[in-house]
Amino acid sequence: MTFRLDTIGTGLVFAESLAKLATALQNQGDGGTGVGGTAVVQAPPGTGKTTLVPPLLANLVSEQNPGQPRVVVTQPRRVAARSAARRLATLDGSRLGGRVGYTVRGESKVSPNTVVEFVTPGILLRRLLADPGLEDVHAVVLDEVHERGLETDLLVGMLAEVRELRGDLTLVAMSATLDAPRFAELLGTGLDGGGPAPVVDCPSALYPLEVLWAPAREHRLDTRGVSRGFLDHVAHTAATSYAAALSRNPEVDALVFLPGAREVCDVATRLRGQLPQGVEVLELHGQIGPEAQDRAVSGREPGGPPRIIVSTSLAESSLTVPRVRLVIDSGLSREPRRDAGRGMSGLVTVSCSRASADQRAGRAARQGPGTVVRCYDQQAYAAAQAHQTPEISVADLTSAALVLACWGAPGGSGLQLPDAPPAAAINDAEEVLRELGAVTRDGTVTAAGKTLARIPADPRLARALLDGSAVVGQRAAAETVALVAGDQRAPGADLTKLLTALRSGSDPGARRFAEDVRRMESLIQKETRVRQEVAAVVHPTPPAGVTAREAPGFVVALAFPDRVARRVPGDGSSTYLLSSGTRAGLPTGSSLSGHDWLAVAEVSRAQGRDAAGTGAVIRSAAPLSLEMAEAAAPDLLTETVRAKFDQGRVMARLERRMGAIVLSSTPIRPSAESGRHAVSEALAKAGLSMIGWSTAADALRRRLALLHRELGSPWPDVREAALLSTLEDWLGPELEAIAAGAPVSSINLVDPLRRLLPWPEAARLEDLVPERLAVPSGSRVRIDYPEVSDSSGGGHDDGRPVVAVKLQECFGWDRTPRLVEGRVPVLFHLLSPAGRPLAVTDDLASFWSGPYSQVRAEMRGRYARHPWPEDPWTAPATARTKNRM
Repeated sequence: MTFRLDTIGTGLVFAESLAKLATALQNQGDGGTGVGGTAVVQAPPGTGKTTLVPPLLANLVSEQNPGQPRVVVTQPRRVAARSAARRLATLDGSRLGGRVGYTVRGESKVSPNTVVEFVTPGILLRRLLADPGLEDVHAVVLDEVHERGLETDLLVGMLAEVRELRGDLTLVAMSATLDAPRFAELLGTGLDGGGPAPVVDCPSALYPLEVLWAPAREHRLDTRGVSRGFLDHVAHTAATSYAAALSRNPEVDALVFLPGAREVCDVATRLRGQLPQGVEVLELHGQIGPEAQDRAVSGREPGGPPRIIVSTSLAESSLTVPRVRLVIDSGLSREPRRDAGRGMSGLVTVSCSRASADQRAGRAARQGPGTVVRCYDQQAYAAAQAHQTPEISVADLTSAALVLACWGAPGGSGLQLPDAPPAAAINDAEEVLRELGAVTRDGTVTAAGKTLARIPADPRLARALLDGSAVVGQRAAAETVALVAGDQRAPGADLTKLLTALRSGSDPGARRFAEDVRRMESLIQKETRVRQEVAAVVHPTPPAGVTAREAPGFVVALAFPDRVARRVPGDGSSTYLLSSGTRAGLPTGSSLSGHDWLAVAEVSRAQGRDAAGTGAVIRSAAPLSLEMAEAAAPDLLTETVRAKFDQGRVMARLERRMGAIVLSSTPIRPSAESGRHAVSEALAKAGLSMIGWSTAADALRRRLALLHRELGSPWPDVREAALLSTLEDWLGPELEAIAAGAPVSSINLVDPLRRLLPWPEAARLEDLVPERLAVPSGSRVRIDYPEVSDSSGGGHDDGRPVVAVKLQECFGWDRTPRLVEGRVPVLFHLLSPAGRPLAVTDDLASFWSGPYSQVRAEMRGRYARHPWPEDPWTAPATARTKNRM
């Protein structure tokens, strides 16, 4: 039953490290058994770790286990899981699906005799939720953990907890480029007496690698994504480089890396027209079927034609494509990003990390000396991130939040994850789950949530699958969910057009689509009993007579009610407003243009013509009707009265909305409350200048402002911002009067301001800040209080109260009066008989003793009829001339 590691490991560098790994695991097991240990394997690409570590673990476990051992190995991609299983089975000399098998979405080749099973992380996550102890599994290998995929990160934390309960479970994490000490701590914390897991490394298996730089004259990215000019450059560089390589060695194959399926198809088409006849151009991406994927990675058959494989990041790690000695790298990758502000999530094109660039280059030197041609310059390489951004930091976390809730760790609480989920993203995800009825207010998973977690799709799609099947039928619901959950790109964003192609079998992914639909249908049948409970959460009202063409839109709307969209009138035929408030444009030439309503499955950030100037582009959608939109999104339907104060009157409309979309707007008579609110909003926008300050109101406001500045509470803050924030408290009757039709010009703010006066302190207003000041001549002169400033400082004259009075009226005044309990001295503007300022002072005694004599000498000749005594201390104060005195 054991694997022949000496045969399997022939020519593989990691064979030299097998003993080291076995020893590390045996030293942790009970009595040196090698059962239940943990380790981190750090080995460069091409060393054979993926091929050798699983059978080694199977041998170690089988020595102590009387039954059949079971080793589960995760691979981040389906093509990698199939390829790794096929390679190990071949080296073992066994039938694929026998001792070595695999399980990926929609496909499984295993048997009761399977010892080593390769799976994708999502498969293992669902097994963990169904069987938290993994009772039939003896060892787990997490491969390529350096890619920091969301599901792999979750597995690291969850399996570490499983080992706390199952000391006999062996757990190994592997990667080509890895922060080994960090993962060693995560896997070793609290286990086997504490301390990190041992790290087993391996020397590089790479042959000499020549690095060439071939930057394009054009920018790699433009407003529409990857520029056409750059794709031309990549295709030309690949064609000339491969032709040169073939002239030296006809056995050489080549690998071209591009960010996405569209770019792969584009460059592959160009290469078929530029390469010599006889060269086979293959595509490798997620939108082609498993047979085509396997053919691309299986290598050239003996005597077969030379091959150039144009690939996305599928070929970046895990896979060793035979005969590849030349790599052409665009330096771009497509990574998930979440835009919380617009409620969007999807894939964006970015420069790949340096670690990814090195992984790609390493494909050329796994089996012999190789060459990598980078279609960008060394500065761009140096400026790139060192490692790929962890998916948990940038992706939509709705599915992850449901997994964590089912695991009993809402939001990741208490779980040792490589990176904690961002608080805002996990909160948004949990809010979505609450709306679906999947979790309670405290984050505990419900029975409905457990049902949704069993379906291999986003929880929103799972809900649409169950609820939609009751309206449009199981087949139509299953087709739509399989369509949205799949990798295919809808032409012109039209999901119904893609669905037609898949049904007819004309699309390359038709076979896999059919398998996914069958699987979805079986899931519906299994969950029939719980489906009614899930449907009761949202209470969808089935629209009458949903046609087959309308079914996809209805199911998508059930999944994403916040993405129901209506065409913006008068803005062309390709701009839509989503119920979430986001505006997005259809791709240029989309067959969906002209539809008034759409159910949008995917929208992402973009620029250029495809975004229609909105900054976002609809990637996939289906036609919808208003009736179906209302049935799918009942919780978004609201009726509100919106009143507006404009041109001196209040106008109100009854608005019926679906989120941000206005469905209807009817003029109505405003209520007193809505009218008052409208006037308040207008004041908040235009300020109190909309009413205006009368002279008396302005004077009172200035006095109150000085009291608040000097004494604080309970004297009110009468700055603009403070008054606007408390309109209802002091301006309520006037707001109602304006709302009822009273002209704004009829409002005087004196009485409203008096409502703010504190009692009983208001009785002291005149003593603290009098309107007028009695001067020695007997006159009562108005005090000019400082202007009210919305800043922390005062108004003019450094915020001092000012009295402007003729100099002769102040003779004999030896003490400057002070206001506000003696805190604030009055600032005097002493005037000439003609009212012109002669001096400014807040110290009258000093003025009479000093500057007055100079003022007297200058003014007595000009104003001879007025008194200018030598001794101002004893002269009578007067406002009259000498003769009248």
